[in-house]
Amino acid sequence: MFALMRKALIGLGAVVVSTGVTIPLAHAAYPDQPVHIVVPFSPGGGTDLISRALGVGMASTLGQPVVIDNRPGAGTIIGANEVARSKPDGYTVVMHTFAFVVNPSLHKQLPYSTEKGFAPISLIARGPTVLVVPINSPFKSVKDIVDAARSHPGSVTFATQGIGTSADMAGELLQNLAKVSLTQVPFKGAGPALTDLLGGHVQIMFGTAAAVSDLVKAGKLRALAVTTANPSPAFPGIPTVAQTVPGYSIEAWYGLFAPAGTPPQVVEKLRAAAARATHTPEFAEKIKHEGLSITASTPEELESFVRAEQARWHKVIVENHIESN
Repeated sequence: MFALMRKALIGLGAVVVSTGVTIPLAHAAYPDQPVHIVVPFSPGGGTDLISRALGVGMASTLGQPVVIDNRPGAGTIIGANEVARSKPDGYTVVMHTFAFVVNPSLHKQLPYSTEKGFAPISLIARGPTVLVVPINSPFKSVKDIVDAARSHPGSVTFATQGIGTSADMAGELLQNLAKVSLTQVPFKGAGPALTDLLGGHVQIMFGTAAAVSDLVKAGKLRALAVTTANPSPAFPGIPTVAQTVPGYSIEAWYGLFAPAGTPPQVVEKLRAAAARATHTPEFAEKIKHEGLSITASTPEELESFVRAEQARWHKVIVENHIESN
């Protein structure tokens, strides 16, 4: 009789020890509730778009809803910290971006450890950042912006979606390599930044392709250049910043992370669900104009990528004396 009860309990995800205590088997039924992807930006930007598209595909594989939680602020630190402090059970993950690798060099103290606070899941995609201006802007090229900034230092304003983001560092890198002075106007996400750019309250913006491509296509924004070393097939005929400012190169990326201590088998389920989601026609349709290269990496590949990027940008930040405000 005891043997039959024990067998039944194991089938329900529990085990009976000799003392008669029933101990649940951890993660036996994972996932049995919604999974939350924390997006450390406001709704409407590229990271939000990519996360929502990914979440739809992951939900289909996991058999549970995938909820997008926008937690903007402090250059992604607020959202990242929320996940770092979350229970490592696979139900709360974060879509980290470029800011993840530069924040340790920009800030003397972070409320979490970049190296020890997270379990990498998968590098989802990489792509260009795009220098855009309103369609009625007098700036027609990167040279126009550089010339204006040299003639009137600080007069050219650039919108960013937070300190340490790819948009912020793209502007910082332009200032340092072109030896000009721009005035940064930070926002809590690409959505609010684009609203003020379109309204003429700021003059230029480095936005992810995911955030700006539809507005460029609709004729509301003009793309002046892409920030990658080579031209992007998503923006045919658009030059690179490096053609005007030699040595210039920066790209946006999207990586999924869980809190440190998340069991490997749960990380693997999330990785597999993310990989399958990136290869669906629906996901491809969502990102086809974003200039993204789908990676869908392993956790180990994401970890190596982060280490290399962190070392690269630490060198740039130190050499160019870039500081957070």
